[in-house]
Amino acid sequence: MTKAQEEQPAEEKLRLIALDSDDLAVLSAHLQDAILRVGDMVYLPREKRFVLALNRFDWLAFDCGRAPHRAQTGLHFENVRKVALHGFRQDRPNDILNLLDIEFIPGETPSGSVALVFSGGCALLLEVECLEARMADLGPRRRVRRAPGHATAGSGEA
Repeated sequence: MTKAQEEQPAEEKLRLIALDSDDLAVLSAHLQDAILRVGDMVYLPREKRFVLALNRFDWLAFDCGRAPHRAQTGLHFENVRKVALHGFRQDRPNDILNLLDIEFIPGETPSGSVALVFSGGCALLLEVECLEARMADLGPRRRVRRAPGHATAGSGEA
């Protein structure tokens, strides 16, 4: 083992499940600023599943003073009846989306909708029989140059 390897903390792969709004809020916080290609998501209607492959920014490690990293992460939603897109097109698979938030919009219990909100006014709406989402890091983290930036009110910074 080299000295550089000794100094690096062991990578733990994050795995989360969301079965209610509170769980989904935690999952959403870990996925804030994840990036993905439009072609890296698919709806599997026979399985009632929607699957995404994202590059998640590791906010937890960054907030603890570690260098900025991203991890390839899988996310899937079960019991999906219908999918609606807004602001982007499936026929442009190389377009990049930046995930900002995921929220559950209750319907007739236990059903509802899951809204995935992306920058630029883009969104996905998944109509679900009940909320069940799973997220798991799939591979090693890779170092990136900087953390995602956010505009603050009146700052003009991105």
